[in-house]
Amino acid sequence: MKNAIDENSLDVLFRQARTHNGWRDEPVDAGLLTDVWNLARMGPTSANCSPARIVFVLSNEAKEKLKPCLMEGNVEQTMTAPATAIFGHDLEFHERLPELFPHTDARSWFAGKEAHIRTTAFRNGTLQGAYLMLAARALGLDCGPMSGFDNDKVDQAFFAGTSIKSNFLCNLGYGNPDTLRPRNKRLEFDEACSVV
Repeated sequence: MKNAIDENSLDVLFRQARTHNGWRDEPVDAGLLTDVWNLARMGPTSANCSPARIVFVLSNEAKEKLKPCLMEGNVEQTMTAPATAIFGHDLEFHERLPELFPHTDARSWFAGKEAHIRTTAFRNGTLQGAYLMLAARALGLDCGPMSGFDNDKVDQAFFAGTSIKSNFLCNLGYGNPDTLRPRNKRLEFDEACSVV
């Protein structure tokens, strides 16, 4: 296959990559997170709308702010993670379209259309979250994505006064392989896909 990446890269990104909930005591440098974003931002979104907005929680103060937003089962893994990405999406993403998609009036596709804005922001922000996790893996980080938190509390704590709504969280760092469970089953092609 032309331009296919090598087998080791496929292992790093997919086959050997795991969802981690235990972490080595090794910090994640903010510069590395910048590198991760600079890869992830290159992934495609509708009309280059780029609605993802991410808060990287690294400091103890920010972790304490996040802690009461978490479901009980996610507290320990998040508090011990070197970094946690709060993935949000900006419901005013369309205001940036004249800059991000300048060859047509894409802003008018969304202005005043709240349902369309919400659907587009959520879909494309989620895509960008997946791109970021793959970029993080490509640069040597492990990921632990999760949903178990109170969105309203996170929005109040981290996005108050903005047009940003939280979507999901992802712990980032260097995973402890001793805490991994056996890999769960994945659906086979004919269980999940069809060719028509």
